[in-house]
Amino acid sequence: MLLACWGAMPAQAQERDPMLFHQQGGLTVRGHLQFGLNVVAERNLFWDLAATTNPGSGFDPDTNWLEAYIKPGLSFVYQLDAGSEFYGKLSAVSSYTLGTDAFDTGDTGASTLEEAYLGLRGRLGSGLSYDLSLGRRELTLGTGMLIANGATSGFERGALKFGPRKAWERAAIGRLSYANVTGTVFYLDPNELPSTDGENALAGIDLRYDDRGGGYLGMTYVDVLRSNSPYPQAAPGGVGAPTVTPGAREGTRTLGLYGRTPSFDGALENWVFTGEVALQRNDRIDLRAWAGRVTAGYTFAGLPWRPNVTLGYQTFSGDDPDTTTLERFDPLYYQGSPSAWATGSKSASTFINSNVNALSLAVQVKPTRQDTWTLRYAHIRANELNSPVQFGQATRVNVNGNVVSGVTEAHLADDLFVEYSRIINRNTFLTAGVSASFPGAAIDNVVSGSAAPWTGGFINVVVNY
Repeated sequence: MLLACWGAMPAQAQERDPMLFHQQGGLTVRGHLQFGLNVVAERNLFWDLAATTNPGSGFDPDTNWLEAYIKPGLSFVYQLDAGSEFYGKLSAVSSYTLGTDAFDTGDTGASTLEEAYLGLRGRLGSGLSYDLSLGRRELTLGTGMLIANGATSGFERGALKFGPRKAWERAAIGRLSYANVTGTVFYLDPNELPSTDGENALAGIDLRYDDRGGGYLGMTYVDVLRSNSPYPQAAPGGVGAPTVTPGAREGTRTLGLYGRTPSFDGALENWVFTGEVALQRNDRIDLRAWAGRVTAGYTFAGLPWRPNVTLGYQTFSGDDPDTTTLERFDPLYYQGSPSAWATGSKSASTFINSNVNALSLAVQVKPTRQDTWTLRYAHIRANELNSPVQFGQATRVNVNGNVVSGVTEAHLADDLFVEYSRIINRNTFLTAGVSASFPGAAIDNVVSGSAAPWTGGFINVVVNY
């Protein structure tokens, strides 16, 4: 009914911005409002591994839940006499989960401060521009491989799937741009869950060149200045429980390179290629790790619905149990959505981007400008056997009576995900999806049998002003 009324409104009324609160004397004040509702159903969660690895937990692998959030905010921009702008934003998030979610948490939620920052931006002449800000705000660097998700949702905060929190708890960001080149320096403190706060602090620099044809080339350097977050390391030879070192993340340095091709003419028209690589070092704990990704995408521009096919491969080093060096890659604060850096659709809830690799295929069609269908497939494998795949949670006693961690076969799972997105109007978006994860030999060996597939679905609506 509300949508029908919206469509019947006069065009002039539709064009008026209801969130523009004030615009006079160089001062512009806007309101912001975002809210969403998500219904989720999961069956045979995590391939019901808990029945084998922790049978006394009482974990129910079948569950349904409802999650919701609301995010109101207020921002301003004030034009200074010199042509610069003084700006800022304030917002909060309230979220709740009704029922029990995938991590056995539910009927809980929280209200937290989200964004709260002030900034100054302008031009210095000779083509130079600057942007300085301080406070709680979002920041994504590069493609989101290392720095993207500055806050944690779910658990005691609710709204696990939505993940409405994105802003870093403390962020000092400085940008200097000239023509197509932008340099960013940053200091970040993530907004972690109170129950698992690792007291992390990061600093670094990002340099990026953007081509007018849509391509880019960039470099990100991140140094973990402070952290209580632990790292697991495989037991010698892979036999025994992993060693967990508290505070091991402190001092980890990561250098990442990323790029995307611009628009091609001729034989390569409609092709897009991307590449990423990251190297990690921490001399204090003898860490040597790496990760990378390549993708190739083609758009059938002359066909109805403009199908796009993208083939990709991504890999993140794991710890070799036959060396004393720690080779486990730390994914830091990556963007974990299926369209970004998730390793699989369902498997991404089980395996973080460490000691895994995935061959992926995405096929997308657009029947109309408002409707998008996407099919995603991922074949997921472990890089190192008998080594922590996530964080050592699957440590167990095998049939020979030995304590082992990780998996004894490389094939972890095959994930399928079909997603439908609908732009209802310029402020309202509907997304629905169904997915299934078919366990590989690695999972079958953990349960000493043939594990059943993990299936699920969701439907959500997000309204954004």
